[in-house]
Amino acid sequence: MIDVHSHVLPALDDGAVDLSASLDMAKQAVEDGITTLFATPHHRNGKYENSKQDILLETERLNEALIIHQIPLTILPGQEIRVYSEFLEDLANDQLLTLNNLGKYILIELPSNAVPEYTSQIVYECKLQDITPIIVHPERNSELMENPQLLYELVAEGALTQLTASSIIGRFGKNIKSFSQKIIENHLTHFIASDAHNISSRGFHLWEAYDEISKKYGHQMTYDLQENAELILNNQNIYIEEPRPIKKKKLLGIF
Repeated sequence: MIDVHSHVLPALDDGAVDLSASLDMAKQAVEDGITTLFATPHHRNGKYENSKQDILLETERLNEALIIHQIPLTILPGQEIRVYSEFLEDLANDQLLTLNNLGKYILIELPSNAVPEYTSQIVYECKLQDITPIIVHPERNSELMENPQLLYELVAEGALTQLTASSIIGRFGKNIKSFSQKIIENHLTHFIASDAHNISSRGFHLWEAYDEISKKYGHQMTYDLQENAELILNNQNIYIEEPRPIKKKKLLGIF
């Protein structure tokens, strides 16, 4: 399996604290059936800044350590970029890192409780440059939960989204699990990823999430999501179904 979102690089953000922790995470990823893992440290989230050059260097170093320790996992570079007002300027100046530095897909993160007004403009301008933004863990954004029409509009404008495995299996609570299901049912997501930070509280759980999806939506859904991750690996266009707006609950819980 391909995992497009993790915090496996050592000592860059709130993920692996050192190389030993990175290697432990790599072993757990392999046990979960992952063969290729994108390392996507936080960038411009108000706490962490990780430059493109630093991530490329640390990715190379970790791959060398994996070979030395005979761990059969390939690490590819990326960035989890919090949307910010100078995003497009920095993208134009080659300061932001697309997945595997191939210039086609880029992970973007929304604040946990808001959708900035310029998010739509970022999506629009990226698409004009043939770069597709992937909104990570939209199921954990409180404004999107309150107003899911915003998510539909961003996807309709060309954004992709990535749900977190732990959300799907309920490790972030019932409300986030329920919202994740609505996102899947309305064709508003395109990838499942671990967003793993460690081997304890924020592990991988990718296989468990796919198993849950297969049981609830069928094996074809799982296949399509896994295939999309493979297509990203090969820098190809992914499989997209027509998105649908999420019906919001009315009073008394009647849809």
